[in-house]
Amino acid sequence: MSENTNEARIRQEEALSSEKTEFKREVGLFGGISVLAGIMIGSGIFYIGGIVLLRCGMSLGLALLVWIIGGLITLMSGICYAELGAMMPKAGGSYVYLREAYGEKVAFMSGFSNFILGSSGSIAALAVAFSAAIASLMPESAFAGSELMQKGFGIIMVLILTAINIFGIKLGSTVQNIFMVLKMLPIALILICGLVMGTESPDLMMMPQGDVNIPAVIGMMAYGVVATMWAYEGWMNLNGIAEEIKNPSKNIPLAIIFSIVGVTALYVLFNFAVYRVLPYATIVTMIDSGNNYLGTEAANVLFGNAGGIIVAVAMVLAIFNSLNGCVMVFPRTYYAMAKDKAFFRSLGKLHPEYKTPVNSLIVSALVSIALICTRNLSELTSLVAFCGMIFNSLVFYAVKIFRKKYPDMKRPYKVWFYPVLIYVIIAIMIGLAINTFIEDPMTSIIGLAVPLVGLALYELVFKKQKEEA
Repeated sequence: MSENTNEARIRQEEALSSEKTEFKREVGLFGGISVLAGIMIGSGIFYIGGIVLLRCGMSLGLALLVWIIGGLITLMSGICYAELGAMMPKAGGSYVYLREAYGEKVAFMSGFSNFILGSSGSIAALAVAFSAAIASLMPESAFAGSELMQKGFGIIMVLILTAINIFGIKLGSTVQNIFMVLKMLPIALILICGLVMGTESPDLMMMPQGDVNIPAVIGMMAYGVVATMWAYEGWMNLNGIAEEIKNPSKNIPLAIIFSIVGVTALYVLFNFAVYRVLPYATIVTMIDSGNNYLGTEAANVLFGNAGGIIVAVAMVLAIFNSLNGCVMVFPRTYYAMAKDKAFFRSLGKLHPEYKTPVNSLIVSALVSIALICTRNLSELTSLVAFCGMIFNSLVFYAVKIFRKKYPDMKRPYKVWFYPVLIYVIIAIMIGLAINTFIEDPMTSIIGLAVPLVGLALYELVFKKQKEEA
């Protein structure tokens, strides 16, 4: 009996670690970096720095340190996904890890939550934000004053990008690469000109002004790190297209590491460039008045009236890049669920020519459109944030479970400072979830209710479907 169990475990290990796939492996290292960095670098680069600075007691040096710490925490989290992705290069990413670690029920609850809220909500939120960014370029137009027109435009963009990604991962990846480069041009322009043309000599002392002690500073830093987590959001999405990445055991970890390190450097340098351009008194006045768009103001100082246009264009390109990345990646989870016979079977089919999960892409678009029609941007953002925190914590802990369950599987990359780092990351996720619940309890309750609805649906429908198959 034990021999049969051992043989079954070995076969399972071989199946999970195999790079055989029905997909086309057409995404290289740069394509993987474009997916992650493209999703991570959004419009938040222009205003989250103000939030971080406020939480750090208006200490410029402390704020930059917090950005570095946030990047390091994100990198440590990314290393968990690097180990998992290189070890199990399967479409669906976190769904696969949850299934193998905790069973199909937990995995289905996660996948269903993403289907209804998390992933579809991200696409919907980005589509709405994209329309708002377009509207900012034409403030006097009827489009800028009409929420209905903006939502309609967002729906059109979801449909267009869905169509693009149906015609092959190569086409979707090419679009991602092009817009990744395009959006970096205005951001790099502001950054480089700020560093070179800025005349301020920012005080980078680490202690905030006023009578503060070390425990208070540590508390400020922790609160500031939470804000940076929103700026780094999106680092875990590459694993969803693991079966379409060339040489996944090498390129998944490299893409994750390069993306997070590069984005961290960008955020730190961009904020320092802002400090070089804006006088400290101006920064304080802006934040005190509730205006956190320090990057926008820096562009205005550097380029005059053209500064606002440069920022608006950068925001449009950044959001479009993020939106395409999400449309590309998220439907792969529904495909993986369907292949397990734990979701609608039609979602587990690939296009015969383009080898893309065409039905999953279409259904993802339809759910996202429904959310665009029924929720505003703030509600969508809260739904997305709370929905993934608990399941992300479970994915991190899955690294520890797999070390025991599959000790002989090849691990090209391993989590650093194991297992202490895993516990630290989980604690951070729990803290974020608690903070979100306090700030927006009603939306958080919805975020808790949806996985429970998913569990009931699994027991009543999909479990029976799988047993009958």
